[in-house]
Amino acid sequence: MSVERGWGGVIGGLIGRRAVAAGLVSGAASLALPNRPLRAAGTGQASAFPSSATRSPNSPWAVYYADAAPLSAFQPYRLLVLDSRTHPPLQPLADRGKTLFGYLSVGEVETHRPWFGRVKGWGILDQENPNWPGSFYVDVRDRRWVKLVVEELVPAILREGFHGVFLDTLDNPPHLERTEPKRWRGMTDAAAALVRAIRRNWPDIGLTQNRAYEILPQTAPLLTHVLGESVYAGWDFAARRPHRQSAEDYRFQVEALKAAGASNPRLGLLTLDYWDPADTAGVRAIYDLQRANGFSPYVSTVELDRLIPEPAR
Repeated sequence: MSVERGWGGVIGGLIGRRAVAAGLVSGAASLALPNRPLRAAGTGQASAFPSSATRSPNSPWAVYYADAAPLSAFQPYRLLVLDSRTHPPLQPLADRGKTLFGYLSVGEVETHRPWFGRVKGWGILDQENPNWPGSFYVDVRDRRWVKLVVEELVPAILREGFHGVFLDTLDNPPHLERTEPKRWRGMTDAAAALVRAIRRNWPDIGLTQNRAYEILPQTAPLLTHVLGESVYAGWDFAARRPHRQSAEDYRFQVEALKAAGASNPRLGLLTLDYWDPADTAGVRAIYDLQRANGFSPYVSTVELDRLIPEPAR
């Protein structure tokens, strides 16, 4: 998730339980791994990305970071973003034609992830995310991090049974470079290079990027989907309630998503907005607005721990 274009305690996007700010700063970093396949026997890819996977507007999708929902609750959706560890059984969903993405934070590392200790030992973790205690920014310029993501974390998600990977917290690197340009020079380029490394070594999987609009002109051709989180409505941590984005931020995100779609006509354009489910008229209005923009919308609560159907008409 991201706080695009500013902090102030208001989250512009926070799907992975994170928060950062935007900004494009030039810099040079080369994180490309050798141009060789890394899918050695035993690494395991669940299956090639479904040829019928949703890449057109108005296709129902959802994000769900829990495991208690019954199978029937997923019936309306064609595409699902799920936590890569805590999730419902995947095979029944795949058997019903669902396209499944497993969550992976690549700009932060959480203390509860099994690889946290290893990465901390490398000395490449920085400050703790102030909005999400226990989650630390990671230096994506470090080749050990790139190698870990490409050779271990991505294949582990695929072995679990997912068709693809949902990349979160990629706008941390541009935020760090913007706030401390000298110290973090090259982080923006490194974030884009990380996506390239994943795609080069895993050419057939689904790949969704959450926000990170600064690098989207570079990465859009590599992705199957991009998510605009909190395009119309985000979450205010201080007030603990949803809030409407400013007109400027809304226009910025809509234009960025449309530009990405123009550069890659097969790119699925998803949106996630946060609103009170009890306000069914408001939720319906958000769905209508995003569909009019040409996007595939989902509206939920900030916890993302339950499936919230689109209100009936």
